[in-house]
This record gives sequence, C-alpha cells and structure tokens, in this order.
Amino acid sequence: MYKNFVKRWIDILIALIGLIFASVIMLIVAVAVKIESPGEVIFKQPRIGKNGKVFNIYKFRSMCKNAEKTGSGVYSNKNDSRVTKVGKFIRATSLDELPQLINMLKGDMSLIGPRPPLTYHPWPYEEYTEHQKKMFDVRPGITGWAQVHGRKQVEWHKRIELNVWYVEHVSFLLDLKILFMTVFKVFTNADNENVGATLQKDNSTDTKEKVSSEL
Repeated sequence: MYKNFVKRWIDILIALIGLIFASVIMLIVAVAVKIESPGEVIFKQPRIGKNGKVFNIYKFRSMCKNAEKTGSGVYSNKNDSRVTKVGKFIRATSLDELPQLINMLKGDMSLIGPRPPLTYHPWPYEEYTEHQKKMFDVRPGITGWAQVHGRKQVEWHKRIELNVWYVEHVSFLLDLKILFMTVFKVFTNADNENVGATLQKDNSTDTKEKVSSEL
C-alpha cells in the first residue's frame, strides 16, 4: 500500500509545501542564472522514468548556453569551464534540483527513488536486463539509495544494483533513512563531483561512455 498509494500522496504534499516555501529561493536562483549568462533558466532533459517512460527532468541551468556543443559533452568535473559561477554554487548546494519539485507534482518523479538515467546512458532502456529493469518499477527520485552510497562516484553497474535493491525493499522507514542521509550529504557536499567515467569499458559504443554536461 505504501509503495503504490501512500508514497504518491506524500510526494504531492511535499512537492506543494516545497514549492511554496522554496518559491522565493527559486526566484532568486532563476534571476541569478539569467543575469549571469544568456539562455533558458530551466534546463530540460529527457530521462527514463517509471516503466521505461521518457519524461523531461527539470533543473536550473548551471552551464553556459549550448554547453554540450562547446565542450566534449563528457562528464562534467570540478574545473569544467562550461559551468558558470552561479552554476557552481547551485550545484554545490543542490539548489539546481529544486525545479524537480514540479516533476514530483506532475507524477514524473518521487522524492525518494532511483535517479532517472539518460535515454542513452549508461545504455538505452532496451539494453537493460530484466533484473536491471526492476529499478523502473517505481517513480525515479530526486534522491535515492545509490545517491547516499557514493552518489556520482559509483560505477553504473553497482549503481543499478543499489537501485534494484531499493525497489525490492522500499518502505516508509527506508525512505526516511535515505532522506536524513541525503541531508547530511548535501550539507557536506559529499560525493558531488564526477571523478571520471563511471561505466566499465566493454564492447559498447563510445556513446555509452558519454553523459550530458548537466548530469
């Protein structure tokens, strides 16, 4: 009952309260992003959601306009020149994730759940194994079990296993634990820098080694 009903209503309540209380902060961030660099304030990106359905995830733009075309398009790191000054701050504080409260309200996402992967990275939905596809049995989350166990430093196969474990054990108490662990991670900015490709090389195409600059 919690997984399919209660969890959704909790998400709606949290999203509504969050949007109300964070509205001023979101307005300030939006203005700061717009003033520093030209381009859209909100960055939209296709991600894989529940049951493999693709949706657009929302974030405050933290890079210069057309960053994926001006750079290599690979993992963004600490010294990436494409990241704006405002972008560095909102990334470090996770304020860039606030627009995902709208995704929550729409039903695209949950507060807690597996982070939604790109449509092509680490690989297309069709190439996930049946076991791996279990991570798509629930709505993707703003934060999740994998995020509090290494976040951006965890290799993708391990990350998927952590996501599958979460789906198989989802409960209110587990979600509460993840929430508290996330707060600690945010305040300490732990594991919030890409350290390189987090996908083990195999016979895959180069596309699988790449990731959007706004991940």
